[in-house]
This record gives sequence, structure tokens and C-alpha cells, in this order.
Amino acid sequence: MRAIRLHTFGPAENLVLDDVEDPRPGPGQVRVAVRAAGVHLLDTALREGIRGPAPELPALPTIPGREVAGTVDALGEGTPEHWLGRKVVAHLGFAPGGYAELAVADAGRLHEIPAGLDFAEAVAMIGTGRTAMGILQFADLGPDSVAVIPAAAGGIGTLLVQYAKNAGATVVGLAGGPAKTARVAANGADLAVDYTDPGWPAEVRAHLAGREATVVFDGVGGDVAREAVALLGPGGRHLVFGWSGKGLHDGEPYHVDGVSEQVLGPVMMRRTGGPDPVRTLELRALAEAAAGRLSPAVHRFPLAEAAAAHRALQDRGTTGKVVLEP
Repeated sequence: MRAIRLHTFGPAENLVLDDVEDPRPGPGQVRVAVRAAGVHLLDTALREGIRGPAPELPALPTIPGREVAGTVDALGEGTPEHWLGRKVVAHLGFAPGGYAELAVADAGRLHEIPAGLDFAEAVAMIGTGRTAMGILQFADLGPDSVAVIPAAAGGIGTLLVQYAKNAGATVVGLAGGPAKTARVAANGADLAVDYTDPGWPAEVRAHLAGREATVVFDGVGGDVAREAVALLGPGGRHLVFGWSGKGLHDGEPYHVDGVSEQVLGPVMMRRTGGPDPVRTLELRALAEAAAGRLSPAVHRFPLAEAAAAHRALQDRGTTGKVVLEP
């Protein structure tokens, strides 16, 4: 099969297309003929040799990628036969192997793709979608809410805008540049603002006409977060789930005592509850998409252009979830 491999930690150019042996599923596993593989900001950090939240760096050479969708074409010993031929999506956890024409996954991680979703959209919901569902647990959105969403043209931001509008909230979406702000407006935001314009906070205040923000959904950090938090009224909440504007591991997210709450990791899992909170969030995300309430934005690249996908993601040149298609 063809696969993207990393032989040496470093820049995006170190991702190369190789011919490698087809993987074989072990007991309780399936092999997926991959039609879409998700690209995550964490993938770019691991490629550079930065462990971040991963338990360890992958052994080299490695095939990156932790989210796949496709058709099951082989079963391991003891795997239920009903999976064979099914269209599935799975998050592989911290096990790599997604950037390839074939990938192995534990059967317990599989979800059948709902009707109406293509492979790339399913990948977006299994990763980005489940994160959005987890974040939204911390926001009591309704008609009286005013939600400010930085990076509103990104994968998570797109879904947050849609969910907040469905809840009746007033939505202010922030994005970098006119092309992205146009996408945010088309996605339903009441106001789409270019945060590269120094005057953007005044534009937001003028639009709100005396109303104050009740929640800031912040995956950017830095100066954008600082300005967004200043828009909050008394009792407002700053929900922090990243700081991509500063680089994944460059510094810390912006926090204000009594206002900011970091909602990823164990905090999110505790709020979700149940014996398998990750799967619970995945099921919620897929159900929202299947019902048509959420529609993920997808930025597609051919598998062979994985290096270009990494560069675009790191340079904030993408809109929506980045997906590789073999």
C-alpha cells in the first residue's frame, strides 16, 4: 500500500509517500480501506518531535494519523463478522497509522457511518465533532446568550457557530482575513469579524449596541483571547480549549481568574461521565450530523500532499477540518 511516513522528526517536508507492506489486523481488530484520514494540530507537533499531550513520541519510521474512515476489508481473529464491508469511522487514540491506504483499528473503536455523511465528514465529526460536543457541555446557550467564537472558520469553530445559532444565541464569529470571515457569515454568524483588523473589538461593541458577551469559546489564546474576554459582561465565561494562535506548545493559554476555565482533557471527561465518555461524545457528534443539525467544514488534500496539509494547518491557511484522501 501507499502511506505517508516520517523517518526523521522535523519540518513538514519530512513527510514522504512510501510503498509499505499492507497491515494485518490482530485479534479483535479490523482493517479499514481508508477513504479519509484526519489531520490534527497535534500531528504537526509530533512530527516536529514535540510530545505535547501524547504519552510518548512515536517510534520512527512512523505513519502519522489518528482518525480514519473507510470500508472494512479484513477482520482479525474473533472480530464479529458483521463489520466486514461496513463503512466505518474510528479515532485510533494515540496509535498512529491513519495517513495510509489501509489502517488497522480496534473493533471497539468503530462507528458505522450514518447515512448522509461522506467519509471526510465522518472523520471531522469523530475528532473535531466530539471535541465540540465536549466543549458545549460547559456553555448553557439560549436566546439570551451572546457567544464570541475566535477561529470561527476552523473545524471546531464552524460547529460551535452552528450549535449556538440553533440554540437561539447571538453569535459573533472571529476569523483571519476576508475570505474566512465570509465563510463565517455564510455559516450563520450574526456578525463575522476579521480579527487581524486592530479595530475589531469596537466593531463588535457597536454591533451589540450595549449588550455584552456571555461566553467566549477560545481555541486561539494570545491577544485575540485578551480582547475577546474584555467583551464579557458580569458572570461571563471564557471557555479555553487551546491556544493555536501562540503555537500548540508555545506559552500558555490566556487565563483570567474567576472568568476562564480550561475545558479539555480530564475536565471534559468528568463532565461527560459514564463508563466511556470519549465514545459518548463521538456518538453525540455523529448523531448531530446525521440529523442535519451540524454540518462540518472540511478542507481536503490528496494523501500525497500531506506535507502541504501540515504547512497549511500550521500557517492558519485552512478552513474546517483538514482531511487527507488516498
